[in-house]
Order: sequence, then structure tokens, then C-alpha cells
Amino acid sequence: MDQEVRIEHVESLPLAVVKRRVHQSQLSKVVPECCGIVWNVLKAHGVTGAGRNVALYLDGQMNIEVGVEIGDSFAGAGEVSRSATPSGTVAIATHLGPYQRLHEAHDAIHDWCARHGRALAGPSWEIYGHWKDEWNRDPSQIRTDIVYLLK
Repeated sequence: MDQEVRIEHVESLPLAVVKRRVHQSQLSKVVPECCGIVWNVLKAHGVTGAGRNVALYLDGQMNIEVGVEIGDSFAGAGEVSRSATPSGTVAIATHLGPYQRLHEAHDAIHDWCARHGRALAGPSWEIYGHWKDEWNRDPSQIRTDIVYLLK
């Protein structure tokens, strides 16, 4: 299936995150674990209005920040700190399906950039859609936006 890649200018998304350095094989465990840590801290501090879960890949060394979209009121607590996605021109692919197939959207962006002479700037991130009960029955509808900052 051909994955649509679109180019957009995005503003920075403020995040509450935990920072980790992981091996790619650990992502399926570490990402949900870190999101849980952040949600627990946000709930404990009475933070409202938090958004979607986000995994921000800072570099090719698997230094990551994983957490939740937030407003401006949360300053951080314990290992949970404020961060943000970069702003700028990005390549985006929307993946519909199980997380085990996210690599297809990542590959589509890399292929699109190679074909169109666009260079990646380094950071990329995954924005996970709010979980819907029907996704338990039909994982083909799970939505994840894959975003790469372009040079």
C-alpha cells in the first residue's frame, strides 16, 4: 500500500515527558510505560487538559522523550519534565493500523524524502491517537501520525 506523505509547517507542541535512551527492541515496552509515568504525575498534580501521547526521537542514538501533550501550566515534577516538539517544516504520514506496522509509515517518509531530494533534520515523533474502544476489535483503525522535521 502506498502511504501518503504530506509536507506541512507545524508549531511546537508542549509536552510533559520522561527521557530515556533505549534500544529499538525496547520501544514497545518503554513507550507505554513512560506514558503511564507521565499520566500518573499529571493526575497527582491535578493537571487538566492533557492531550495525546507522544514519543519524540531526538537522534539516531535512540535518545527519546516520551509523554503527553500539555498546556503551559505544568513545570515538571520528579523525572517528568517539560519539553516540546520542534517547530518547522515537516513530512507527515498517518498510519492506520497496529503499532507493530509503524515502520511502514517511517519507511514511506524516508522513501518520499529520497525521491524528492528532501533531507531529514534529525528529530522525529509519533503522535498516538486517543484510544477508542473499537480499536480493540479492529486494530486496522488505530491512528498514529508520524512526523519528521525537514532541513
